[in-house]
Amino acid sequence: MYTDPVVAEIRKIREEIAARFNYDVGAMGRDARARDSAGDRLVVRREPRPAVKPRSLPAKTA
Repeated sequence: MYTDPVVAEIRKIREEIAARFNYDVGAMGRDARARDSAGDRLVVRREPRPAVKPRSLPAKTA
């Protein structure tokens, strides 16, 4: 079976992070939020795209 090296690396990093927080999802989330609010990275926030109005189908003619 083919093993993608990028996926393998991501899984390894995910396991390391989980082990660092003793597999506590809440602690991982708090840490992620704290790092996000630290402001050391650029976060791009865009306006949501407007909803697309569905087009009506033409009426059938007999």
